[in-house]
Amino acid sequence: MPAIHNYGCAGAEVSQPENPYMLVAPPATEKELLQRAEALAGKTLQQIANETGATVPDRLSNAKGWTGELIESCLGATAASRPEPDFRTIGVELKTIPLDQRGKPKESTYVCNVQLTGTIDLIWEASLVKCKLTRVLWVPVEASPDIPLAGRRIGSAVLWSPDSRQESQLRADWEELMEMVCLGDLAKISSHLGICLQIRPKAANARSLATGLGRTGEAIQTLPRGFYLRPAFTAEILSQ
Repeated sequence: MPAIHNYGCAGAEVSQPENPYMLVAPPATEKELLQRAEALAGKTLQQIANETGATVPDRLSNAKGWTGELIESCLGATAASRPEPDFRTIGVELKTIPLDQRGKPKESTYVCNVQLTGTIDLIWEASLVKCKLTRVLWVPVEASPDIPLAGRRIGSAVLWSPDSRQESQLRADWEELMEMVCLGDLAKISSHLGICLQIRPKAANARSLATGLGRTGEAIQTLPRGFYLRPAFTAEILSQ
């Protein structure tokens, strides 16, 4: 049976998939990606859900990541949870960023998981953090608790690459934090370390454990961790 084609989300041709959303084909260029993102600006999540056949959940506490998945589907992201940029053919990562009532980032932004073993020869240039943050499409979304989820609007997207100062600081934070990981100082790593990049636990619950290194190089069981960008850093990006 031939695929059923439609024109939804951001005006691109889509093929009906076997999931709740209509997926558009991956964008071939940054220009095409930006055009799709611009077509979403100003729309509410309910309007986008109506266009894609998605159902808006009652609350995000029961559907963590729903907003990001909806935007990914509309823009044609393909990487899912793989360790590569979301739009891998053009090397662009997608980050939806919730904004409070003042238009400021509401929380830290997840970048990727922290590699807890096999890190001895890892360098910044080959790191997943650099890979993910080399080129990013930021899509702001209203997140004030005063606005019902269905009525929250999408903002104007920003296509960004770190300038020399920003990359220098990201690299310095990454190297400091990864040195502690390599030395087995996981217990000393807190969210207070790092100027723009931080490490925080990332697990569904305390029973979700990963293998890391102890102080003497022994394998230990510990909570998985993730790299996150501080709200002050993402606010700077959006202001640019």
